[in-house]
Amino acid sequence: MDMINILTVFILAIFVGNEVIGKVPPTLHTPLMSGSNAISGIAIVGAIIATKIGGEIGTWLGLVAVIFATINVVGGFMVTDRMLKMFKKK
Repeated sequence: MDMINILTVFILAIFVGNEVIGKVPPTLHTPLMSGSNAISGIAIVGAIIATKIGGEIGTWLGLVAVIFATINVVGGFMVTDRMLKMFKKK
């Protein structure tokens, strides 16, 4: 039963995340990306906790969540850095 609950939350998170990101207009994407770094940092902490308490499937899903959230944080900082470089004087 725990495995079904974990998979249900994981699949729902995928669909909700896709819906939220899909509705953001391109002009707002970069500022929101930099703001979402804090949320992804919280997701990393939650994923690390999930690797310890979820059993074997929770460990693997937590590992995947840590990897994806880390990619999101690094990508967000790269996009923010690139955006800020556009406004610097040459």
